[in-house]
This record gives sequence, structure tokens and C-alpha cells, in this order.
Amino acid sequence: MTTATLTIDLDAIAANWRRLDRLTGPDVQTAAVVKADAYGLGITRVARALALAGARRFFVAYAEEGAALRQALGEGPQISVLSGHMSGDTEMIHDLDLTPMLNSLEQITRHLEALPGHAFGVQLDTGMNRLGVEMLEWQAVAPILVEAGPELLMSHLACADDPDHPLNEAQLAAFLEMTEGTGLPRSLSATGGILLGPRYHFDLTRPGVGLFGGLPFEAAQPVVTLSLPVIQTREVAPGEAVGYGCTWEAETPAVIATVAAGYADGLPRTLSNIATLWDGDTPCPLVGRVSMDLITVDITHLTEVPRSLDILGPHQTVDALAEAGGTIGYEILTGLGPRYLRRYQENPA
Repeated sequence: MTTATLTIDLDAIAANWRRLDRLTGPDVQTAAVVKADAYGLGITRVARALALAGARRFFVAYAEEGAALRQALGEGPQISVLSGHMSGDTEMIHDLDLTPMLNSLEQITRHLEALPGHAFGVQLDTGMNRLGVEMLEWQAVAPILVEAGPELLMSHLACADDPDHPLNEAQLAAFLEMTEGTGLPRSLSATGGILLGPRYHFDLTRPGVGLFGGLPFEAAQPVVTLSLPVIQTREVAPGEAVGYGCTWEAETPAVIATVAAGYADGLPRTLSNIATLWDGDTPCPLVGRVSMDLITVDITHLTEVPRSLDILGPHQTVDALAEAGGTIGYEILTGLGPRYLRRYQENPA
């Protein structure tokens, strides 16, 4: 192997979707969030696997992502655009049958004037202060807008990964105040909200990171393995340093492997002298600084030089690696670079 290889288990993604679907009961639709190129794993293959698993509604961030998804899935599945109806999106929304989640009075006006009768939803701000129509604005337009027939009223929880955070209950209360009595389908929960329980489920849930093996869905099957090829090995004498800045120095004779990946491939410099790579079941410490294209690893304790070392796999999840680097699993996943050879595992039906 001469190229770093990212292996993506499509069956695990499908299994994670089905497991999250079972958590919400038969009357709740489970969608799938595949924004950011399906969290960096490839929207075409991932979305098709999710559609085969039973997903019928998908969420993306921008209309351009919706276009890529429509090309992958064809007609039929509903594609909702979280950024709403942006200026310049009208033709794409119409031609590709996308459903914008309108976020402001400006977007509401643009959509109703440009595409009367075209499907839309509304995103409400219940306390995250990021996207959505605020309480007073909603109270002013709801009597008219509800008559126009939004397909979904939705909001997003800011702290769902912390079940005890008081904002969860505050946002739930605000969402109920803004939506009760409308008779319209509602959605509040992504992965973390699903795990908060039935009061947060409403009519539709929108799991994202949990599909791809990330926290807070601890029961998720692991999805990704990242194997980095060994380019070269060298013996390092006591007192010799390795890498930029001489941040690691050998205390005893050492064998150092140089492997092909770096911060240009989404492995942050904060992993320097901290992260672990794996030769099968054997841990190998990353030594020295992560550079643009290369990482150096101490393999002194191995009996043979491996062809590759795993930095993601059964012994180290994206969240474990993220914790070592002082970030979150989302950032590791979505930052996995284009230079990786992507291999998809999927058992034939």
C-alpha cells in the first residue's frame, strides 16, 4: 500500500440509522443528515446506502449539496436544505425539487414570491441564536404562514450532547410554545436529541453524526478505518531529535517509522507527541510534530516493520482521536482529506 486508505463501512452506517430509527417509535420518521459530503465520507455512496436502509428524507446544508444528492438518489427522496432559500438558489430549488428550510422573514418573502406553491419548511430559533425565525417574528407571521402549508417546523438543540444542560428543557418549552396548535409536522432532534427521549422526538428526527459512529451515540457501530502507509524507517540514537522543532528526543535507541499523512489530510498538529497509532492490537506512539504530509511513529517495540499503521479503527474512534487532539469528532470526520484512497465496504444484498 502506497496511499493512505480510508475504509468506510456502509453496512455500519445503515445499521446505525436503523438503530436510531428504532429508538423513536413507529410514528416518528427518521431522516438522515448528509451535509458536508456526508460528514466527509462521500455523499453519493453514503446516501445510497441510507436510502436502501429505509431513509426517505435527507438534510443538507446548502442547495449545491442538494444538487449532488439529487444526482445520487434521483427522484423520490425528499431533500431539505438547512440554509433555506438563499439569493440565487431559486432555479436550483425548483428544478431539483429541493425543500428549503426558511430561516428568516427575508427568506420567507423570497420563497413565497419566487416559488408560490413549492414545498418549504421553517426553521425556528428556540435559543441557539444561530439560524431560524425568532419568537416575536414567528408570532407575527405564523397566522399567515401556517396557511401556506409548511411541510415541517423545526429547530435545533444547542446542548443535546449534555442531557443535564438546562437549555434543553428551555428550548423544548420554547419550541412547544411556538408550534403547538399549528397542526404541522415538527422536528427538534438530531442525534443527541433522539437520545434525550420521546418528549424531544415529535414527528421527525434528523440524526447526523451518530450515523457515522460519533458521540453522543455510544451504541453506534464504528464506521471508519484510516490506515497510513509506512514510507521509511530509521534508527535514532539516544539524544537525537525527530521532526520540526526537535520536540521529541530519543532517550534510548529507537526505530522511527515515517508514515504518509499530515495536517493537510485533516490530522491536526495538536496530535503532535500525543496521538497513538496501531499495528493490529499493538499501540505505537506518535513522536515529534505532525507536519503537512508526514507523521513519525515510534515502532521500536515491534518485531517487524509494518506496511501501514492505523490511526482510526477498532482501537481508536474519531472521538478518541479528537479528544487527544483537543477537538471534536465532527472536526476529525469532516476534515479527512481528499488525498485518502476511499474504500467502501458493503455486503451485497
